[in-house]
Amino acid sequence: MFRDLPEYLRPGDCLVLNDSRVIPARLYGHRTGFTGSVEALLVRPESADSLTWLALMRPGRKLRSGDEIDFGEGLRATILGRNEHGERLLRFAVEGDFWRRLEQLGHVPLPPYIHRADTTADRERYQTVYAQARGSVAAPTAGLHFTPEVLEACARAGAEIARVTLHVGLGTFQPIHVSELEQVKLHAERFEVPTDAEAQMRAASRVIPVGTTALRTIESAALGMSGETSLFISPGFVFRRTGALLTNFHLPQSSLFVLVCALAGRELTKAAYEHAIGCGYRFYSYGDCMLIL
Repeated sequence: MFRDLPEYLRPGDCLVLNDSRVIPARLYGHRTGFTGSVEALLVRPESADSLTWLALMRPGRKLRSGDEIDFGEGLRATILGRNEHGERLLRFAVEGDFWRRLEQLGHVPLPPYIHRADTTADRERYQTVYAQARGSVAAPTAGLHFTPEVLEACARAGAEIARVTLHVGLGTFQPIHVSELEQVKLHAERFEVPTDAEAQMRAASRVIPVGTTALRTIESAALGMSGETSLFISPGFVFRRTGALLTNFHLPQSSLFVLVCALAGRELTKAAYEHAIGCGYRFYSYGDCMLIL
């Protein structure tokens, strides 16, 4: 059971958490001069003042550069253009503080397989208990299993607790649409490894990232990257930091499943998934998890 995790930890271990916080990134409005509704899913900020954003838009085909979207309560945006993947670049105009207005008007971007509207409770339930740095459009889901009590038990077992940040975006859940893994290119995601977390990992005898986002963060930093990463990990990758991994069960044909195969090996991963399916384990973001040692 997950509550037994501390029994697998020992002095010298470093448990690495992704402390990114999910923002209410889904907005609903209408195009000025038209009656139809418009949905925007904010993916990542593209300016220092957090007023220019990359966003997924619906209905995408009808929206053009120069269109103005009114989200109500003094929040408007102008479409500046679109990129090669189809996302729009939005420039917001807001009466007051943007983040405060987003908290008022935005909706929690629940996974698409949850067929209901978000509620006030989702603002805390779809967060890890250690979430701090706002910026993700999806939760780093392996961390959803933790309670403050389990974290305290991990520390009592002798494990250091290090915090890094990767703002979860499209790259984390991007499906694989090509036949050759060498052709996979993920969307870039912003990350940061504080100096104290770097020191904790260097001093550890075993580094255990909580989730694939924490793993990609520490391996990106180990490769000398900073600021952004589009690192795709597949079999043959040389892990420089990771000594174990706590992760949920992922969908087939996903970059996350390929990452797990790279760490655990294809046959062991396949056996673990067959066991999970046979025993009725839950998949997806609110599902069960496994510890790869």
